[in-house]
Amino acid sequence: MPHVVCLRPLHPEALERLRAHPGITLEVLEEVTPATLAAALPRAEAITVRATRIDRAVLDMAPNLRIVARHGVGYDAVDVEALTGRGIVLTVTPDANAVSVAEHAMMLLLSVARRVKDYDANLRALTWGAQPDLPCFDLAGRTLLVVGFGRIGGRVARLAQAFGMRVLVRDPFVPQNTIKGAGFAPVRDLPAALAEADVVTLHCPSNEQNRGMVGPEFLAAMKRGAVLVNTARGTLVQEEALVSALRSGHLAAAGLDVFWEEPVERHIPLLDLPNVVLTPHSAAATEEGMRRMSLSCADSVIACFEGRLDPEVVINQEVLRGNR
Repeated sequence: MPHVVCLRPLHPEALERLRAHPGITLEVLEEVTPATLAAALPRAEAITVRATRIDRAVLDMAPNLRIVARHGVGYDAVDVEALTGRGIVLTVTPDANAVSVAEHAMMLLLSVARRVKDYDANLRALTWGAQPDLPCFDLAGRTLLVVGFGRIGGRVARLAQAFGMRVLVRDPFVPQNTIKGAGFAPVRDLPAALAEADVVTLHCPSNEQNRGMVGPEFLAAMKRGAVLVNTARGTLVQEEALVSALRSGHLAAAGLDVFWEEPVERHIPLLDLPNVVLTPHSAAATEEGMRRMSLSCADSVIACFEGRLDPEVVINQEVLRGNR
C-alpha cells in the first residue's frame, strides 16, 4: 500500500482526499527536522514538499520514493537531476497559484505607485494630506515590461492592461504571434524595451541561463525612475546591484516578494531602503491559493499511483515517458 509523507501539513481538504483513497496511507510531519525525516522517509513512496530542500542526502533516506509533489511552481530547492537519475517524478502546481501571485505583483506595483507604506505611516503619526516629498503616479498611460509570459506573467499582463497600461512582453520561448494575438507587444530587443518601460516585472524561472540576469548591465539599461517588481525568484536579481540602483535614484522603487537567500534570517541592505516594499515570499499564500496548491499536490500523488499523471504538471517528463 503506497505510503505518502507530507513535509508540513497540506490544506485539510487535500489531506482528507489522500486519507480517503483506499490505496494510500498518510503521514504528516508537523515539524521537518533531520530526525523526523530519518524516521519517515524510509517508508515513503511519495512526498509532498513546500520549503524543504530535496537533495541527494534526503533522497538517500527514501529508497522507495516514486514521486515528489511540490506545493508550488518553483523547484530551485529540488535536485531534479538526482530525482531523474532515480526515476522519481517531480510535479508542481502550475495553475494553482497563478491568480494569487499575479494579484500580489499588482499589489506591490500599486503600493509603490501610491506610496502606501509612507502614507500609512504619516497618517498613524497624524500627518494629513498629500505630501510634496511623496509623489505618486497613475498606472494608466505607463508602460509595463513583463519578462516571462507563462501563466502568471500572462495574468499580470491582462491585469495591467485593464489598468490602462501599455504592455510589452519579453519571452523568447513564446512565439511572437502568440503574444500579439493576446493583445500585447512582443519584445526582441531587451535593452531597448528596458529603456522604454516605466515598470519591469519578472515572471520567469531561475535557471542556469538567467540566474542573476538582473545585474548592473540590466539595471543600467532600465529607464531612469523606473520600478522593478519581482514575485518570481530572488536569484534572478543581483541584490547588491539593485541596492545601488535604488540608492542612486536610477530606480525609483522596487516591490519584492523573493530574495537571493531565503528565508531572510540576517540583515540585508534591502531592509534599510525606504523606496522598497517587501513581502516574505508570500505571494501565493492566499486562502484560495493554498487550498488549490494542496489539492493539486494530492491529485498528482493519487494520479501517479493510478498511472495517469498529467504531463503538464511533470518537470522531468523523461521519467514519465520511461515509466510508461
